Amino acid sequence: MTPRAKQLIDSMIASADDIQREVLMQFFKTGEGEYGEGDKFLGLKNPQTRAFVKANKDLDFEDVKCLIDSEYHEVRLCGFLILVERYHKLQSARLLNDINSMAERDAIANFYVANSKQANNWDLVDLTAPKIIGNWIVEKTLMQLPDKEDVIQRLAESDNLWQKRISMVFTWTTSRHNLPEYAIKYAKFHLADTHDLMHKAVGWMLRELGKNYSMDALREFLADHRNQMHRTTLRYAIEKMDEKERQHWMN
Repeated sequence: MTPRAKQLIDSMIASADDIQREVLMQFFKTGEGEYGEGDKFLGLKNPQTRAFVKANKDLDFEDVKCLIDSEYHEVRLCGFLILVERYHKLQSARLLNDINSMAERDAIANFYVANSKQANNWDLVDLTAPKIIGNWIVEKTLMQLPDKEDVIQRLAESDNLWQKRISMVFTWTTSRHNLPEYAIKYAKFHLADTHDLMHKAVGWMLRELGKNYSMDALREFLADHRNQMHRTTLRYAIEKMDEKERQHWMN
């Protein structure tokens, strides 16, 4: 472990809160047979973790690797959020088309994907995938778009729940940039998934498709696929519709 990473992790451990730890372990389903089984928490609230991120957002990949390999959930979250900060710094108008910045955005995205199994709970995915992978797809970088799309497809085809969730949740960003094809493609791809967290992710991203791109696009998807959709997925997808229309789709 690098000295700086060790110093940061030690500081986070020193801030641990036993009462809050128990709350988080229940909330993130760490019990036997649950999706977060065995995950360990320090008991830090998100503002505490983000304070550590803010103070260490210049960490290099070697340091970040130490964080995201940690046994502690909040330390892994800190590492992934540092990647988000590093990526965001490269999105200014001045740097968006800069060659070196484009190469660095590729490096961050590929590092994220290579370590994506460590994003092993829904918050780790949801707070990072749209901001890193979503923006990476939308923005021009040195890596060509078909190659990026191949990366997403491999995540979608993975046996790992969290990698599959990344391949769905990243579309929050693409739908906001008038690229509905990604949400539609991966919603179709994951419709038959049996895990509750994927039912919710697909429904959520369909809802965002309607909200941020077009309600007609959402309605078209529902008309074609509602009979194959899990009820949870459908309920999430239609959540922003009025009561009459929700009842129409549910019935």
